[in-house]
Amino acid sequence: MANNKEHWLYVISPNQKLIDLNLREVWHYRDLLILFVKRNIITVYKQTILGPLWYFIQPLFTSVIFTLIFNNMANIPTGEGVPAFLFNLAGITSWNYFKECLNGTSDTFRQNQGMFGKVYFPRVIVPLSVVFTNLVKYGIQMLVFIGFYIYYVFFTDKAENTSLQSAVVLMPVLILFMAFLGLGLGMTISSMTTKYRDLKFLISFGVQLLMYGSAVMYPLSYFKQKLPNLSWLVEYNPMTTIIEAFRYMTLGVGEYTITSMVYAGIISFVLFIIGLIIFNRTEKSFIDTV
Repeated sequence: MANNKEHWLYVISPNQKLIDLNLREVWHYRDLLILFVKRNIITVYKQTILGPLWYFIQPLFTSVIFTLIFNNMANIPTGEGVPAFLFNLAGITSWNYFKECLNGTSDTFRQNQGMFGKVYFPRVIVPLSVVFTNLVKYGIQMLVFIGFYIYYVFFTDKAENTSLQSAVVLMPVLILFMAFLGLGLGMTISSMTTKYRDLKFLISFGVQLLMYGSAVMYPLSYFKQKLPNLSWLVEYNPMTTIIEAFRYMTLGVGEYTITSMVYAGIISFVLFIIGLIIFNRTEKSFIDTV
């Protein structure tokens, strides 16, 4: 008797596992991931006059404004021998990568509902493409930071105590932490906005508040000194740890310990796993509610 059992090359079905990044399938669709990254980079500044120059302009203008308001007017210290502009540029460069990852992934289901409803591919590729796209922006802004770093350290006498630390070799770890944080929180918010549309109006406001609670424009030590009773709100923020570590690695100022790095890594990974679980569960039925 002939065996009539059919063997399929691919079987498309809702994700049944609670936690499944499905790296093999993501790797199979790697060309699509690259295509999304190229699309994101090209379309963001398409039909703009300055184009990619906005990658340079935004952190520079923000750093100038922060320097004028927080350092020159409010007299917030940045550390003796550390230029205020360079201090602010370091914080903004790190913050921008996390912020763009969070904003870019926080509306994944709603923005891509038409595509998701017509063709199958691993949905997690879309938020992953945002993370890789913003990595390109981060690299460009890092070049800006390096350029001003070289100028202040080697061509002026305003950065006498500014120096690279040996811990700078852990810079890729900081980038990974920021990607996990932005991706985890973004996937969680994206999943929730399929039912609660109000969240999309709160996300930009919430990100701004989070920036002020992440020691972007002031040292953590200064906040502890001025508001010791509330210092835990900033100190236990993993982005504070990342920004302080970045400043320590590149400028020699800021609070940096292995314990704080481990803490930031654990929080980042846990939030990523939680976001992945919620994203996978929402993927099964989001088309009915979006």
